[in-house]
Amino acid sequence: MARRFILLLFVAVALSRGASGQRDHPRGRSFDPELHPIKNVEEQQSQYWVDKAQAKLLSKLAETQAAHANKAKNVILFLGDGMSVHTVTATRNFLGDSAEQVYFEGFPYTGLSKTYCVNRQVADSACTATAYLGGVKGNYGTIGVNANVPRYNCDGAQLEENQVLSIAQWAQAAGKDAGLVTTARVTHASPAGVYAHIADRNWENDWEVNNRNCSSEHTIDIARQLVEQTVGQNLKVILGGGRQNFINTTVNDEEGYPGLRTDGRHLIKDWLEQKKSANVSANYVWSRKGLSQVDLDNTDYLLGLFASSHLPYNGDRERKRSQLANPSLTELTEAAIRVLSRNNEGFFLFVEGARIDMAHHDTYARRSLEDTAEFARAVQRARELTSEDDTLIVVTADHAHVMSINGYPFRDQEIFGLAQLADDNLPYTILSYANGPGYTTGYNGVEGRAQLKEKFTDNADYQYPTLVPLTAESHGGDDVAVYASGPNAQYFSGNYEQSNIPALMGRSAGIGPYA
Repeated sequence: MARRFILLLFVAVALSRGASGQRDHPRGRSFDPELHPIKNVEEQQSQYWVDKAQAKLLSKLAETQAAHANKAKNVILFLGDGMSVHTVTATRNFLGDSAEQVYFEGFPYTGLSKTYCVNRQVADSACTATAYLGGVKGNYGTIGVNANVPRYNCDGAQLEENQVLSIAQWAQAAGKDAGLVTTARVTHASPAGVYAHIADRNWENDWEVNNRNCSSEHTIDIARQLVEQTVGQNLKVILGGGRQNFINTTVNDEEGYPGLRTDGRHLIKDWLEQKKSANVSANYVWSRKGLSQVDLDNTDYLLGLFASSHLPYNGDRERKRSQLANPSLTELTEAAIRVLSRNNEGFFLFVEGARIDMAHHDTYARRSLEDTAEFARAVQRARELTSEDDTLIVVTADHAHVMSINGYPFRDQEIFGLAQLADDNLPYTILSYANGPGYTTGYNGVEGRAQLKEKFTDNADYQYPTLVPLTAESHGGDDVAVYASGPNAQYFSGNYEQSNIPALMGRSAGIGPYA
């Protein structure tokens, strides 16, 4: 009898284990579901989803029939630095709900680009700039040169056969104007891809070149290339930050910050003198007020350097009430389009939302999504100021980041908050990173996993938890999305090399080697 009971017990346990194996993966213990009713009651009805699918089908049919085959007069490339697909998805929730669309997600054509560089699986903003602006992949850390040039090489970038010409040069050669806008220093990796050829992205001024035992007279730094070399000299609009790389250490800028140059050059004055000698109208501004006073409709050249280094995070502009002093990316984009639109032949404009990436590196998830939302507003303003009939707008990222969206949060929970309770009975955040400086936020040697609270995540300075401790969070190797609207936007569907992007833009506009 006892043996029979033990046998029956063994069978019951075995069956129980088999049944549990058929269940969903454990999800942790949620907060009280009764506090989270269905957010949109219409979603409970099947017809809601049927109608939504029907509307999408009709819009896709209309887009296919209306696909533009004419050439693009103007091309605007928007680059959300580090704007991974996860970043865009999280921004939807930040804007109100998971069902929202970030503005450019409404563009009719979407693709994915592969971001690796020649010698790294996970790319940086330098080698990617060469790819999406010049059509050639290079080595990590290099800009505007092919993979024959190793990083830190003093001489390779000077050889013409190693240089990669950007789509800005193609546009200028075709009689169009070109310009750039960024919330980073205008000599930073991404905007430098518009005009520079350099073996190290950090060589933004002469001191950095000399510090790597190269000669700054032979290896021209990025700031000098912008002012002195052909593509940079002919840019009609340059808007961003980075005054420090244009002035000497003995000179203070308009806000009292010293420069970083050691060659005695004042490149802002040099730029103004060039334009004066060419007898063209040119304006240099360093503040939002100064920009507002420029007659944009009668300006040939516009240089705006609005910070010693990078421009502030967009959310910080609001928190610190500095909107009157610091222009937004949307305002800079509108100013650039107004100046460039004076050329009847058209223009190429590069616009970068740089601080999406920088916030991720510090695991400041809130700041990153705030800058993504502002980036989307700039795209929307550009689309409003131009026509889909003659202006191609392409929106993409250079690389991804290692932020993920975790757990099974309720629809009405804020994306910056806590997901649910883990197996150790402690909550964890909806957003977290694989690595980065937020390691001590989620773990410490005394408590182990930290007791997280919603009030922590309300702070913009909160660094989201990471699995691996790093001084700066790393990039991710994921493919990134490409969104397109305007003439020949259909070219941008599918999956392709990041270096194909300028070829597709050039073909659409009839410029460069792919025309």
